[in-house]
Amino acid sequence: MLLVGCMIGPDFKRPPAPVAQKWIEARDTSIAQGDGDYRNWWASFNDPVLTHLIDLAYQQNLTLRTAGVRVLEARAQLGIAIGEFFPQQQLVNASLSYNRIPVSVPYNLISNTFWSDSFGAQAAWELDVWGKLRRGIESADDAYLASVAGYDDVLVTLTGDVASTYVQIRTLQTQLEIARDNVERQAGILKIVNARHENGVVTGRDVDQAETVLGETEATVPQFTIQLNEQKNALAVLLGLPPGQVDALLGKSSEIPTAPVRVTIGIPADLLRRRPDIRQAELQAAAQCAQIGFAKADLLPAFTLLGNVNTVASNIGRNGMDSLFNASSLAFSVGPGVQWNLFNYGQITNNVRFQDAKFQELLINYQNSVLKAQQEVENGLSTFIDSKAAVVYLKEAVEAAEGALKIATIQYKEGTADFTTVLQAEQNLLAAQNSLAIATGDVPLGLIATYRAMGGGWQIREGHDFVPLDTQREMANRTNWGRILTPDLLQPQVPGLPSPRDEGFPVKPPEW
Repeated sequence: MLLVGCMIGPDFKRPPAPVAQKWIEARDTSIAQGDGDYRNWWASFNDPVLTHLIDLAYQQNLTLRTAGVRVLEARAQLGIAIGEFFPQQQLVNASLSYNRIPVSVPYNLISNTFWSDSFGAQAAWELDVWGKLRRGIESADDAYLASVAGYDDVLVTLTGDVASTYVQIRTLQTQLEIARDNVERQAGILKIVNARHENGVVTGRDVDQAETVLGETEATVPQFTIQLNEQKNALAVLLGLPPGQVDALLGKSSEIPTAPVRVTIGIPADLLRRRPDIRQAELQAAAQCAQIGFAKADLLPAFTLLGNVNTVASNIGRNGMDSLFNASSLAFSVGPGVQWNLFNYGQITNNVRFQDAKFQELLINYQNSVLKAQQEVENGLSTFIDSKAAVVYLKEAVEAAEGALKIATIQYKEGTADFTTVLQAEQNLLAAQNSLAIATGDVPLGLIATYRAMGGGWQIREGHDFVPLDTQREMANRTNWGRILTPDLLQPQVPGLPSPRDEGFPVKPPEW
């Protein structure tokens, strides 16, 4: 009767969230809406170095390991909540004592010294009449699943950060090559200027201008080097490595990864199931919803079964120590108890209000998470599409700038143009080449942001433990973790998608 009794408090229902029917940028011919495969989205770049880096990050990233341990924490908390449903107070006691009574005490005893022993047990069980304890289990269960979604969100962020950092490294390497090529080109022009100055054809102003432009370009080399080292150090941390150990992993190539010409993305409604941070927000709200019922139960009387049994024996007179378990030595008491906090209603009521307000806050946070997710997808698609268009224009600009510099240099040698024309052509070429490198990098960065916003990448943890084997061994050497170190996740309701909530009966056997 108690197991199927009433459950005080509201039952959680997923709140409505504003979701668009389709993506704004889906009108572009390079975007197709359908069932996209986001499990290994980085494979679409056909870059084995990138794939290897993400594999290493999944195995070694310390932030991800922390998130995995949080899953174990939440799983243990669920075990505590389950244990609360069963007899909450349990005690077994036994004693053996040698006693001496002062002779001055007016007891008619054969001897003033004797042995006594006792054995007993007592228990108290608060009956879950109103569903308070079941709400506690429900809340802990949702919190556990929220921690799993939190782990998935960290994994999505990790794969996106590794890919973005890798693209930024390749972009900076390209910019560094451009700077060095322009230094070499401008140094050659400076030789021409010096020769014309020595021959008295031009003034020293041309030499000063040529040296100024060359010096500014040379200064960009250490600037790009600083940025490149910072990105390499950031990548090392993502891989769980000390700084300075990623050069061998990056290899000699410095080409910016090429994004596929055409990509397939799902519809906005897919975000509700696929994005782990949205699942986490929903589960956190569900866990808090159960806390309202947990708090409301304190407004009603709590019924408890109390039990106590014990035996006592001594060697006084004809008694013997072996009579400990005889019926004559047995004493027990059993009966119900009730507790009703009638005079604390103001405190309890305000606690219910607090839990309800916190629940409402999490509902709004869930709806806001859905909106932000759509914003991130649209931003990623816009960057991907518009950067591709920018690359086309900038390639034409670079070709034109190279031609302009060649013509200006020839005209300067022949004396039909002053050095200002050459100077402007040099600066235009360097700016166009840098802009092209940045736009070329923005194309894969936009696609990475899109895949990240769609909630891709967490699927690689399916079939794997939340903490690596070395961490499991370390924890198992300290504590008996039973089977919790490798918790079995719920079977997904949809292939490739996790169940948003555990819909099973909340009460489970206690976990030892």
